[in-house]
Amino acid sequence: MYWAALTFFFCFFMVGIYVPKAEAQASAQVEAQPQYKSIIQMVFEFIQQNYVEEVDPQSLYEGAMNGMFDALGDPYSSFLKEKDMAELDQNVIKGSYGGVGLYISGGKPNFVEIAAPIEDSPGWKAGLQPADLIIKIGDDSTDSMTLDDVLSRLKGPAGDKVDITIRRGENLEFPVTLTRAVIEVPTVKQAMIGDIGYLRLISFSNMTAERTRQALEDFKQNGYKALILDLRNNYGGLLSTAVSVSNLFIKGGTVVSVKSRIAKQNSVYNAVGNPVVPEDIPIVVLINHGSASASEIVAGALKDHGRAYLVGEKSFGKGSVQQVYPLRHSGFKITTARYYTPSDVNIDKIGIPPDREVLFPKFSSEDAEKLNKLIASKAIPNFVENNKKAAPGVIDGFARQLQDEYGLDFSLLRRLIRDEENRTVIAPVYDLEYDVQLQEAVKIIREGVYYKLIQSTKTLKDLQEESASKDAQPS
Repeated sequence: MYWAALTFFFCFFMVGIYVPKAEAQASAQVEAQPQYKSIIQMVFEFIQQNYVEEVDPQSLYEGAMNGMFDALGDPYSSFLKEKDMAELDQNVIKGSYGGVGLYISGGKPNFVEIAAPIEDSPGWKAGLQPADLIIKIGDDSTDSMTLDDVLSRLKGPAGDKVDITIRRGENLEFPVTLTRAVIEVPTVKQAMIGDIGYLRLISFSNMTAERTRQALEDFKQNGYKALILDLRNNYGGLLSTAVSVSNLFIKGGTVVSVKSRIAKQNSVYNAVGNPVVPEDIPIVVLINHGSASASEIVAGALKDHGRAYLVGEKSFGKGSVQQVYPLRHSGFKITTARYYTPSDVNIDKIGIPPDREVLFPKFSSEDAEKLNKLIASKAIPNFVENNKKAAPGVIDGFARQLQDEYGLDFSLLRRLIRDEENRTVIAPVYDLEYDVQLQEAVKIIREGVYYKLIQSTKTLKDLQEESASKDAQPS
């Protein structure tokens, strides 16, 4: 650690002062627990007996439970009513649900943020993107809704419609009508880009590791010389699957460790030492703000082991583990641990930075106003609907027409038209023409600079310590 001697002396001195106080506080907390329990019970009974109207005890119970979990300030911990538990059980059993296909985060007292759309879902086909905010559902603002409130409003029978309002950036706001569908989360897509294997992991289900292994074997049969692993908009899934997938790329050592307050629940997951991808195959990993949880475990493991070069944007930053516990007919989910990368770093609320940042073009506040008008006109969806399989020249001509009318960048308009075309069909495996992050990954491999770049990469612990050191420097 930096300033090791000084830090040791300072910490030792401070511990000497504050440990007794901390012990006293912990002791006071333990002694207060029975008192709090009895007060809660007393108030519960007092309300039932003295409130001006008769009160349903179940409503008081559910309100108290919601209050306790809200007090944690953790969006991933919450009380689950009977219907919530039933939906959860149904989703686990069927592997599908009726909804709009969005992973969301945040919640009261702020608007709900889209972490990632599920590919080929109604939300994806509507063009919703990571970091978009859902500010209204119907006529109701989401600024006071919990995540579970929003989820319950977005889910429902397939075929039903739900109206939402999206805020993108600071100034762009537009309404979207989504038709709910049966959401079956896909897992793996693959293709060859010349002699480069391109593998996109869309989720981490119980089938992902085996499908990934099969894809890698296919790449081997096709004589691949390099691999691009695309984890963008992959909001995670099973921890065990993330470990199994990482095993396919690294030859040994820690993949991830899980740490809890309870020592016996701590665990370390190691690679089995028999990777499918040879060490002489360069690996570039694509990440963005929609890469979270299990996908961050894989990206973090490959980065800390020096096995891959990361391109794109900083990942979401979900480094915590949740468990669900039943309570008669209801239940709750609660964060019980945090996971740590091989260099012993937790990225919760921090994210993983790419080795090379590549961002899609951002629009200005002036562009946002123009885009609002363009979206309201429905010009692009109408064009795509009326010009199926339009030739490139026809599309370019329409983009020029929009450029003259709205004053927006031609390349942006061309990409919006292409995105709209893609949403009317099954998503293409990749789009090298407009995907600037994928273009950069291919460029790194093609130009032969991969090995030079990988030698200069740093572990996540190195990066966090450097960041802390810079923050500590006097300005």
